[in-house]
Amino acid sequence: MTTENSAPVSGSIMVVGGGISGLTTALEAAEVGYEVFLIEKEASLGGRVTQLKHYFPKLCPPTCGLEINYRRLKDNKNIKVYTLSEVQKVDGTPGDYTVSVKTAPRYVNSSCTCCGECEKVCETEISNEFNFGMDRRKAAYLPHNMAFPQRYVMDPAMGKDDRDKVKEACKYNAIDFSMEESTFDLKVGAVVFTTGWQPYDATRIDNLGFGRYPNIITNMMLERLASSNGPTQGKIVRPSDDKAPETIAFAQCAGSRDENHLPYCSYICCLASLKHATYIRAQYPDAKIYIYYIDLRTPGRKYENFYAKLKADENVFFIKGKVAEVSEESGTGNINLVAEDTISGEKIRQTVDMLVLATGMQPTCAIDKPAADLTFDDEGFIINDFSKGGLFAAGCANKPADVVTSNQNATGMALKAIQTLRR
Repeated sequence: MTTENSAPVSGSIMVVGGGISGLTTALEAAEVGYEVFLIEKEASLGGRVTQLKHYFPKLCPPTCGLEINYRRLKDNKNIKVYTLSEVQKVDGTPGDYTVSVKTAPRYVNSSCTCCGECEKVCETEISNEFNFGMDRRKAAYLPHNMAFPQRYVMDPAMGKDDRDKVKEACKYNAIDFSMEESTFDLKVGAVVFTTGWQPYDATRIDNLGFGRYPNIITNMMLERLASSNGPTQGKIVRPSDDKAPETIAFAQCAGSRDENHLPYCSYICCLASLKHATYIRAQYPDAKIYIYYIDLRTPGRKYENFYAKLKADENVFFIKGKVAEVSEESGTGNINLVAEDTISGEKIRQTVDMLVLATGMQPTCAIDKPAADLTFDDEGFIINDFSKGGLFAAGCANKPADVVTSNQNATGMALKAIQTLRR
């Protein structure tokens, strides 16, 4: 950059959300000279991508993209990262915002070396939300093996006895239970919300049995089962008895394209189920896979070719019809499902070992709206108002999208934030 076009010294940008879109936005802005504050409510960065076994388009593991971004992050002094932090309020106008941020205590300082001694002596166990509650973890834990920063967290649920044990076990004086919640203000010229998405709550879909029958799981739960750092170390098994499934059904649009739940298509769910079929096929070559769908959406030539490859598999069956009801077979834990084949007009009754619900993307902002001058659509996605400027949304905070689209969008919003400062 020339001196004439260099970033103003006082110009700074805030990125809210440290998933793949947030990382891209922050890095693109920081690498051309702007100060960036990256705010993440979880204990580590990476967002939903960290929970995947593989992601499109190259079907590579999360380490493939995240390691590069983490290296860029560590090498760039323009980015300040705040984990376990949430934006409370945004006041001001484009170019001059005051953002109030609340940070929860980690109870672990920067001296942590991730030696794991605290975890060994800790006896308190809590639900592992990273694995969607399918297993438990210690109250002294590393969020996951790709956590950035690589630093342990002490859960507040830990009792006094355990607190004494873990503190004594730490050789580096890294554990500090005197840490308290803090609130502080940051002055920025623009804010980009990359708050991502939540899997739609499948317990709200009464007719599909999630939460009542253990062998009905969601697409993201299957993603964790297939992951080497998941609850079963990558083995896809039935939750009820750890049996290898011989027949698996996928119910597409579970809660999506439904005026009672999510009225829109989440763009990537069909491809996720096709990807999951490849996971199952790799482990169980003889397993039968049934995909019940309304319409299959595979945007782009590469994704269409991926679909064609699965369609040619003699053990993968596509049924155009929506699963209407389910029940559990007595004594076996198998799932009975009823659907209508809209091509033949016949009602299908089938029994499978396991049913996977392809639940959609719900924007996090639909559940927890930021206190900022933002415009939302009826579903909770943030609508970008470029004429107003200053506050923007990228990735799945703006619309359902895959990783590639999210990153392209995030780069564009980094530019929009920079334009706000330059004006």
